[in-house]
Amino acid sequence: MWRDIKYLIAYIAPAAAFLGICWQGPWSFGSMYVGFVLIPFLEFFTPRSAENISPEEEPERAASPFFDLLLYANIPILYGLLFYYFNTLAAGGLETYEAVGMTLSVGLIVGTIGINVAHELGHRSTRQEQLLAKVLLLSALYTHFFIEHNRGHHRNVATDEDPASARLGESLYAFWMRSVSGGYRNAWALERERLEKLGNAVWSWENEMVRFTAYQALYLLAIGLLWGWYMIGYALAVAAIGFLMLESVNYIEHYGLRRRKMPNGRYERVSPCHSWNSDHELGRIFLYELTRHSDHHYKATRKYQVLRHFDDSPQLPMGYPAAILLSLVPPAWFKVMNKRVEELQKAGA
Repeated sequence: MWRDIKYLIAYIAPAAAFLGICWQGPWSFGSMYVGFVLIPFLEFFTPRSAENISPEEEPERAASPFFDLLLYANIPILYGLLFYYFNTLAAGGLETYEAVGMTLSVGLIVGTIGINVAHELGHRSTRQEQLLAKVLLLSALYTHFFIEHNRGHHRNVATDEDPASARLGESLYAFWMRSVSGGYRNAWALERERLEKLGNAVWSWENEMVRFTAYQALYLLAIGLLWGWYMIGYALAVAAIGFLMLESVNYIEHYGLRRRKMPNGRYERVSPCHSWNSDHELGRIFLYELTRHSDHHYKATRKYQVLRHFDDSPQLPMGYPAAILLSLVPPAWFKVMNKRVEELQKAGA
């Protein structure tokens, strides 16, 4: 029973963001305390778990509506949080540090709910769930992720052709610039390629990137009309924090790992050795098992509750939240991670 109920813990982070807006003061940083203080601290003392669901249990567990409802609930939670955030800022009377704290806290939720949950739903086969993914991505102004991630990243992962696969020796900050700009350009290119194959006009409403751009503009316009034009700046801020959180996760997921190019010019098949994984239990719960990333790339449609541990997948020496903190200091990150990448390269040579 605990194996299923434990996923309710993921709601602690958005709850902390709500309480931060309500209580204000030092509490304004609510979800940041949870994500980057509490979880990394506890993961040093809590065990990792490499346990997998048995093949006999997997079909029933994958079909359970409980796990889908956990994802769907994040949509009203996220937009309720954003409404509360904009309302509170518009009311005024906040100290500068309180506004900063709330913006960081809400931005983290935009990243962990607005993008991470959208990532899970975006791989589903139903149009309804894919629509929900796009609704969540709207809050981060990152709807192009739906195109680039599904049709670009999963094809080119762990190669230099993928902007979301960090290179050995590349700092997080250089990666942010390359991945954010490269992913956006790739999304336009992928839509152009799709429409040209269909014989449709690229500059038309059939182009999903055109629609995404219009929806994002309308979202910002609605915020300006409801709360004042200056509030668009805050909407941009929480969106930027959200997508930089995503890109930070991208950075640590494939850092330095590369697929070999075969004599025929194609890359070897994606395997468990092309993603960094973490079996730290808390980080797995808060990120809906995203840290079992190798299995996600092996079969992208596999639902989060049945993702598996692979013995031959490279393991991070810490959980994802702690790894993000470490990556913010490039020399420290390189010292810890470069030797691990080199060991993997030698083992695979």
